[in-house]
Order: sequence, then structure tokens, then C-alpha cells
Amino acid sequence: MSQNNVYTNNVEEEYMDIVSKNAWALVYQKLGLSSQQFCFTWNEAKKPKNKALNRYRDVNPYDHTRVILKRCEHDYINANYVTMERANRRYILTQGPLAFTVGHFWLMIWEQNTKAILMLNKVIEKNEIKCHWYWPQAIGEVNKMTFNEVRLEVVLVSEEDCGYYSTRLFKLRDMESGKCRDIMQYHYTTWPDFGVPTSPVAFLQFLKRVRESGVLDPTDGPPVIHCSAGIGRSGTFCLVDCCLVIVEKEGIENVNIQEMLLEMRRHRMGLIQTPDQLRFCYQAVIEGTKRLDPNFKEEDEMEESIYVVVNEEEAPPPPPPRAESLTRAPARPLPAIPASESLGNLQLSAGADSSSDSCPPTPPARDSRSSSASSADDEDEEPRAVAESGAGAGEDLLRRRRRELAERVSSMKRKAREAERWHALKRFKKEDDTKEPCED
Repeated sequence: MSQNNVYTNNVEEEYMDIVSKNAWALVYQKLGLSSQQFCFTWNEAKKPKNKALNRYRDVNPYDHTRVILKRCEHDYINANYVTMERANRRYILTQGPLAFTVGHFWLMIWEQNTKAILMLNKVIEKNEIKCHWYWPQAIGEVNKMTFNEVRLEVVLVSEEDCGYYSTRLFKLRDMESGKCRDIMQYHYTTWPDFGVPTSPVAFLQFLKRVRESGVLDPTDGPPVIHCSAGIGRSGTFCLVDCCLVIVEKEGIENVNIQEMLLEMRRHRMGLIQTPDQLRFCYQAVIEGTKRLDPNFKEEDEMEESIYVVVNEEEAPPPPPPRAESLTRAPARPLPAIPASESLGNLQLSAGADSSSDSCPPTPPARDSRSSSASSADDEDEEPRAVAESGAGAGEDLLRRRRRELAERVSSMKRKAREAERWHALKRFKKEDDTKEPCED
């Protein structure tokens, strides 16, 4: 691949043309209109017995590509195969499990011979539960999770904090046959809901780590990829991966990102949820193509990467006033977050690459604090209080802050349990009311 082909190509020219016309919303809308021409059904998702198994009522799996469970009373799960033959890729895209579908989730992994889970969301985002915590919260056999309904056990073997993402190794055991399998989880912890990472560079490094493990290769079962709904961040990951595979095989001149997206949407509805996610796919493909060039120099990326220049010229609209505390530097260092096994290893190290624009890359308790209007107002008042009252008062303030954080964590856990009970009650009620089905 010549240097000229790397740094001047049709994808980059198309990207610059859309930017010059400020037409990302228009391009995204046209893709949506094209997708509406598909004549695919999702009748299984609309059945009364299955409605409660969908996290979102407007995100349903197509019938022709849905994953069918075999060793379960109900064969339904909100998941689709996404097969891209040209890129020699096959994925399973699914929603974040609900409290009463975690067993179904692990059964799908067992039956599909999956070797890896790619989780692209946090459990709690913007004070809302986006995914039930489906893995053991501590290492060791004593902390295993057992799902008697599907006869499976899950043990957390090891865990590694890689800054803006984490990796975990699970041991999945079939209680009927006694067989065990190793399952890897790659958990991207700093990708905001309905958003994109700040830079394609960190995302491409994450993609490289996943690729090097071999879990995306067709030799084993398809990897399971999920965010909350299994369409936005999950679709973004798959689109960039497939495009870069074709770049390596056929060259950048043979890649059409929009056609690839439409092909993927034939397998699961709604992939790529925002114009920003579409733009990020272009940026990641352009940057990833440059990195395939043997003459590429890592130190030159900030000078030559097209997305850096464009982001400076086309600044995003300002956030609402309540979110100002997320975008400006704090007037003083924030207190450390108390360690908690129940929150998992989601906290970034001091030098981590934070790529979340709408919610900070911290455990759920920090999210609830940043999303509070009163907390945003307090950011201006408390530094002055510390300065006026001296170091002793500052230490008292830090202790009070830690105590408040612990209380918020406890509150979030309680709300999570209440939500799980509510979902369970709703599911049972829907099963009892099959004589009078409720249509959307």
C-alpha cells in the first residue's frame, strides 16, 4: 500500500465533503430512510410472552437472523447474528441482559460456542441501569454465579485494569455435562451512551487488543457484542472492524462505509444511533487505514490525523448548564472514590485516556453525583469554603464527601434491586395476561 493511497483516499475525500457541507445529519437521515425500505419482520419480539424480555420496546431482533435458544423453556432472546461475508466476520449483537435474562445470556454463549464478550457500556449510566451485572463480582469459586434454569455456572478467574477498558477471564461450566470453557470479556468502560470516544486512537488500540486475541476470527463461535440496546456502540464497533478488514484485503478504494452500514442493518435494526457515531466510524477507518502503512509514525498522528483538525473547526454545541461540571476542569482535586467490590474494577488510573463526553469514566456513584444539578452548583461554592476555613476544614469536607459518596452508592444499589423486582413482577404479569395481549 503506497503512502499516497494511505493519506489520500475516497473515504477521506467523502468525509471532508460531508464536513464541508455540515451534512452529517442529512447523510444519517438518508441512511435511515433507506433502512425503512427493508421488509423484515420481528413477530417473535412482539409476542406477549417475549415483550418483557426486551430492554427497549423499539429495539427488536429480526426474525430471520435472531438467535434461537435450544436448552430453555423459551427460545427467545433479544439478539441477532450479523454476518458480513465479504469481511469474513460473524458477530452476535444483543442487548445488555435484564435481571431475569442473565441465564439466557450465558446459555446463548454456551450454545453458540462463543469465546469472547465485548461489553461497550457501563452498568449504570446517567443514573439509569443500562445492563444487569451478569458476572461474579469477585474472583474465585466461592463467588461463582449459578443459573439453575439453564444449568450453568460462571466463575471469575482473573481481571485486569487496562485504563479505559478492563479484561476478565471467566470459567463457564455446564452443570449437565461437567464441561468447562474459558470466556474472555473485553469491557470498554469510557464510551458514553449515544456518544463516541473522544478520539479514534484509543478505540483502535482497544480493537487491536481484541483482534490479537483471535476471538473475532471465524474459527470459533461468534463473539457476543453488547452495549445497552445492542445497536449504537455495538454497531459502531462492528462497522469499523469490518471496514478495516476490507481495507487490509482489498484496499481503501474498495470500501464504502454507508453501503456496509446498510448491509449490517439487514441483520439487526437501528445499528449506529446518531450522526456522531457515523462520523466517528469514518474517522476510525481513516485513522486505522493510516496505521496499516509501514511508514506510519506514531509520533506524527496528532499532526496528520484528519479528525483532530476537523474537531477544532467544527466544535460541538455547548452542553446544557447542568452538565458544565463534566466539561470544565474542577477547581480542586476531587476526593478518591471508596473501593467497592460491588462496583467492579471500573475506575480509571490517573493517566488513563478518558473518552466519555457525557458521563465521567468512574463507577456508578460518581455518575449520580455528576448528573445532579445541586452537585454542579456546589462545584463553585466548596473551593471557596476550603480556602476560607483552612486545611482543617478542608479535611472535614473531604470526609463528608466520602461519606456522601458511600450513601449514594448504597442508594443506587437499592434502586437497582427495586428495578429488578419490578421487571420480574411485570414479566410474570404479562405471562398471566396472555388472553388480552397488549399491542404497541
